[in-house]
Amino acid sequence: MNSNTFLDKLSAQICADFPDSMDNLVIVLPNKRAKVFLLENLKKYYRSSVFAPEIINIEDFIQQISKIRGIDSIELLFKFYVVYQEVEQTNAQDFDHFASWANMLLGDFNEVDRYLLDPNYVFSYLKNIEDIKHWSLDPEKKTDLIENYLAFWEQIPVYYKRFYEVLLEERVGYQGMIYREAVKLHKEFLNRNNKVYYFAGFNALNAAEEKIIQHFLLEKRGKVFWDIDKHFIEDPYHDAGLFLRRIKRNWTHYQYNPFEWIVDEFGKEKNIQVIQTPKSVGQAKIAGQIVEGLGEEASRLEKVAIVLGEENLLLPVLHSLPSSVSSLNITMGYSGKSNPIQILLNKIFKLHLSAIRRSGKQYVVYYKEILDVLTNPVLAQIIAPDEVIKEINDRNLSFFSLKRFGEWIDSDTYPLRRLVFKAWKELTPVEVLQNLIEIVLAIKNSLNDEVHSERISKTFLYSSYQMLNRLVSYCQRYQFIQSYDTLYSLFKQVMDMSEVSFEGEPLEGLQIMGVLESRVLDFDTVIVTSVNEGKFPAGKSINSFIPYDVKREIGLPTYKEKDAIYSYHFYHLLLRAKNVYLLYNSQSEGMDAGEKSRFLTQLEVEQLANHNVKYITYSADLPEKANELIQIPKSQLLQEELKRISTTKGFSPSALSNYLRNPIQFYLQRILRIREVEEVEESVALNTLGTIIHNSLENLYKPYKGARLTVDIIKSIQSKADEEVQTQFEEVYNSDKEKIGKNLLAFEVAKRNVYHFLEGELEKLNEGDDILLLELETELTYTLVDDRLPYPINLFGFVDRIEERNGVIRVIDYKSGKVASTNVRLSNWEGLTLDLKNDKIIQLLCYALMYTKNDSTQSVEAGIYSFKNRKEGFLFFGVNEGRNNVNHAITQETLALFKDELVTLLLEILNPDIDFIENEL
Repeated sequence: MNSNTFLDKLSAQICADFPDSMDNLVIVLPNKRAKVFLLENLKKYYRSSVFAPEIINIEDFIQQISKIRGIDSIELLFKFYVVYQEVEQTNAQDFDHFASWANMLLGDFNEVDRYLLDPNYVFSYLKNIEDIKHWSLDPEKKTDLIENYLAFWEQIPVYYKRFYEVLLEERVGYQGMIYREAVKLHKEFLNRNNKVYYFAGFNALNAAEEKIIQHFLLEKRGKVFWDIDKHFIEDPYHDAGLFLRRIKRNWTHYQYNPFEWIVDEFGKEKNIQVIQTPKSVGQAKIAGQIVEGLGEEASRLEKVAIVLGEENLLLPVLHSLPSSVSSLNITMGYSGKSNPIQILLNKIFKLHLSAIRRSGKQYVVYYKEILDVLTNPVLAQIIAPDEVIKEINDRNLSFFSLKRFGEWIDSDTYPLRRLVFKAWKELTPVEVLQNLIEIVLAIKNSLNDEVHSERISKTFLYSSYQMLNRLVSYCQRYQFIQSYDTLYSLFKQVMDMSEVSFEGEPLEGLQIMGVLESRVLDFDTVIVTSVNEGKFPAGKSINSFIPYDVKREIGLPTYKEKDAIYSYHFYHLLLRAKNVYLLYNSQSEGMDAGEKSRFLTQLEVEQLANHNVKYITYSADLPEKANELIQIPKSQLLQEELKRISTTKGFSPSALSNYLRNPIQFYLQRILRIREVEEVEESVALNTLGTIIHNSLENLYKPYKGARLTVDIIKSIQSKADEEVQTQFEEVYNSDKEKIGKNLLAFEVAKRNVYHFLEGELEKLNEGDDILLLELETELTYTLVDDRLPYPINLFGFVDRIEERNGVIRVIDYKSGKVASTNVRLSNWEGLTLDLKNDKIIQLLCYALMYTKNDSTQSVEAGIYSFKNRKEGFLFFGVNEGRNNVNHAITQETLALFKDELVTLLLEILNPDIDFIENEL
């Protein structure tokens, strides 16, 4: 560190004031982090061995004075709920509703106490404001809702008074209450001992701290050492000096004594790089590159700090650091919300909670929730989930009972499966938590201590383990945690409030810290991330019942003061640093959007002569073309594969349509035979619905193949239709009997489509149609031989139905999508097979060509039945021959013209000089 750092100056001052012994000295610092560094600095100034002074952080010091122990926010919430129930009796809300507003109220209690305000005055003031807001209402017109609302404001002083009494009795409390009690007892505390107190490195003090410290100064039992640059304190508008200017102006002590210390460091030579890059992960990568560029000497890295403006950047930064960083120290609270183990536990909780809410006899889960758990990176390697994921995708399971996978869950090889997926229905809240603890321990036992990343995982596991044990103790102590919903609400609150603590060697290697942990410390090189508005400074957050103007009037801090605190931290980071890297997210859209921090603009506007500021933009390399279409040349191997396909199985009409739609899709699916990934269809897709209808009609008509259809046959089919659709629905889409939501609608649509088709059939029979059912779902083939083709090419296709109706052979294809009569009409043969809009015509003519291959004299009709356009009935291929005149007959002459066009298309597919090129969408 610099030889002129604040801690160096402080150490020199202590040595001058206490050259032989520091027994009587107590040093009070803003945070615990600085203690280790101060002790290290003190060593340099003492030649002989002496006992170190007592070094304490401000909160512990205040607890010493007040003799009240601080408790965490969740326990505080529980104690408040007990008091609330005692006050409200039968009118008390349940814990879930209470928690939604109680945390905010506790925050206000805390502020009122820290600033030593009269609670009765503040809360009655708020009550009067609410009364005025509703004064226009006649007393008779006030609804119960308004009455209850006003009653709530009236009760706040009652809650405060009773809660304060209860906590005082137990000698525990929240921060503000501890401060209020410390102010009452600080004189007595000072009289009980003869120690001297040095307060060092502070900036913003609350009213209680100001009162206590001023008394210590008045009694000549204390000294205060500030750390502020003259550039900030002399500028009446600079936020970084806002608090210390007030203190210098208002404290009686400074009317007669010097203000220590005002330094002149900020104006010295500095290299500042302001780096913008899109997205947070880009900042992490750049931070890693900067560290790598600093060299490999560990001694140099001790003077380097990475300060994270956003704590969830910790893991990306750790993964981006070069391997040359042999030691580092992480000192920051990493939020439980970002802890991967707690994220997993939250997903497991949601899975079971949803299953319990669905109730019923079956423990029914939703596929997305179970896939969230199965594919979680923490679990995926330990429980081998592939078999279940495949079954869910293959069988289209959207809602299903866990009993379905009972055998898989109960596997002795993977005991963790049982812990994660066994039903919670009969468990008490404590048993649920103990189950989660077992999951954490099982994951821990699967880790390898030798792997560095898994050592980090253990830190996350330990944090989760502690959190769950705390929850168990709360559940055992407080009887109102009975329901799973209350437990889950509590789980989420504790998860949000819990922090992961990392351990490292504080005096060695690279320092990674949060903004608050950087207080009092100075580094040569500082890398600051997320210097964006809303992150640095944090921006306006109105989490209080007390309005802004009331806060201004009664002396509570507002967002203006919070911004000033951030301003002080930001400029203190820069104060003695020689090299500064300020990184921010330049992306202005999306969830991770960012706007440049006002501090960066301020640096630019107020740039000092000795500051060498550079502005750098890092962005991903953009290719010259935003999107390059895929192009596959027809190599010798590819030509051989095309020949093999052509002369064996051949091409279907849908394959030819595929080529017209996109040659690359044709290449991937027909030549490489790459299938699309199976995914769960949460609601029935159109093609799946089509398969259900096709299969149903095939099975219903199958017994009558070769027979003449009659009214009685169709009525017999109608009586079995719904049952057949049910069977096909379960077979093709989802095997669950119960259908809900969109799936129920799709099921009804399938039934209606089959019903209308049969009704249409019945109508035609009643009108006198003679229908002979020849074939159902039959495969047709054809070998196309032509002198222009390099070799004979096979064609094949499956036709849904072939019938003879009133003496005319008809080849019929069912379509679940909408088809209009214009889609099957042809005006011009030229270019027929090279235009995708003719895909239905190509399909029908291919079927006709295949069907008539053995009878050169036969004339047929080929048509489509569109379930989305059923009013038009069968839509037959036709050639327009003048106004309103369409010829539907497919003769050998028609097929000869079609074959010519088909050869043109096949020649393009086989041509070695024409690459497969992706179509632009």
